Amino acid sequence: MKKRLCLLIAAGGLWANMSFADTPAEVRVAYSGGSQVLMLAKADGSLDKALNSKVKWVQFASGADALNYFASNAIDIANFGSSPATAGIVRKLPVEIIGVSGVIASYERLIGKDGIAKINDIEGKRVAYPPNSTAQYALEAAISVNKLDRSKITLLPLRPAEMVAAWKRGDIDAGYVWAPFAQELEASGGHQVFATKDLQKDGYLIYNNYVVRKAFAEQYPEAVTAFLRVHQQKVDEFRKDPERAAAIVAKEVGAPVTTAANTLGGLEYPTLAQQGTADWLGNGTQTSNSGIGKALTKTSSFLAGIGEIRKRDIPANWDTAIESRYIRDAAVAAQ
Repeated sequence: MKKRLCLLIAAGGLWANMSFADTPAEVRVAYSGGSQVLMLAKADGSLDKALNSKVKWVQFASGADALNYFASNAIDIANFGSSPATAGIVRKLPVEIIGVSGVIASYERLIGKDGIAKINDIEGKRVAYPPNSTAQYALEAAISVNKLDRSKITLLPLRPAEMVAAWKRGDIDAGYVWAPFAQELEASGGHQVFATKDLQKDGYLIYNNYVVRKAFAEQYPEAVTAFLRVHQQKVDEFRKDPERAAAIVAKEVGAPVTTAANTLGGLEYPTLAQQGTADWLGNGTQTSNSGIGKALTKTSSFLAGIGEIRKRDIPANWDTAIESRYIRDAAVAAQ
């Protein structure tokens, strides 16, 4: 059912008047099972209120699953890694990046067993990673920038839960993965060897992003803008009281509070205003040369190098892959 109405949204103690045309009856939002600020909106129902729609929360295990959901038209918006998002765009899925939900710092990391003290020590070892993920991208980048001999490393593609089981059986020596699985490896005798933030000095921007179906965004642009406003509200809530936020998220995803706190604190959160600049999504005029545009170029080159995508499929520019107007509209509404 389509309807036109006026909606009031609480924003930092102020009330913003938003007009919604053709409000969707349901918005299907996909998320991983890990801790993320968006879970605060799931817990208190604030996203449903902001969108004036019923939110259907769709959980997935990996970015590859999110791509499959988009391909089958089963979701509208998803929060997942930059690497699988890039793969989906190159494969011409009708989606676009609308925002950065968090820059990966210590949230994803390499966990090693005794005998692996530094990244160079993984030569001669068995190292697992979740395929088609930001963790795989970070691991391969770490191997490259540290000039390791890849032929001396046994790389094993395993889903996170499979990685934990392989670790406990003694089948692997190290694993590059995100929370809560990283903590499970640490609790079973592992220790941090390398974190994704260590790649930032080498020019790697690895992040989780919000991706939307283009048809949904075109039909419901104000809903997309409202979604991003809620994201910022929840980031602000987390920053104001990290302990309270971690407790809420932990309960929502069924994780220990320490795990939720570690995960939420392991991401960096650019503001809406920052994201609408050349450093991130661009201001609408320099999309391909924006920070995210350059990251897409670098990521797609990596994916082509490992055979995940075909080099000839990489587009000449990213003008249709990134849409910053929603984040810029959300930033204006937040002022």
